Amino acid sequence: MYPSPSHLPESSRVAIVKTLNERLADGLDLHSQIKVAHWNIKGPHFAALHPLFETFATELAAFNDEIAERAVTLGGLAAGTTRHVAASSRVPEYPQETTRGLDHVRLLAERFGVYIQGLHASRAISDEHRDADTSDLLTNIITTFDKHAWFLLASLEG
Repeated sequence: MYPSPSHLPESSRVAIVKTLNERLADGLDLHSQIKVAHWNIKGPHFAALHPLFETFATELAAFNDEIAERAVTLGGLAAGTTRHVAASSRVPEYPQETTRGLDHVRLLAERFGVYIQGLHASRAISDEHRDADTSDLLTNIITTFDKHAWFLLASLEG
């Protein structure tokens, strides 16, 4: 571990950096999957979903940056190469041949659920180590992606 302005003991920082890197891998993978959906969407829902998916991707990119910077602030390193992400992400592979709008909505909703589940697990670890700052960061991401998941699930109703 590198020097950090954090008041947390090194053992706590190690555990939190580990879980943040797990969320970074999931987030970078999910970002690429959202972009695949954004680029390849076709059908009657295109006009509504294309910009919505771009909004999701843009927000997730910013959150990925915050997660990586938090890991480094705590004295760790951010692990985010494509090869690392491919080996570490818990997000299921995205079917590249998908084109229909509501198929993308369903696939992204499932993947958002996996991502959110991981965020909750990481927040529990940061809570256990009394890292309110990381918990706040993760809560913000959870709140945002809960709302995004709701948008997707609401699109599937009816």
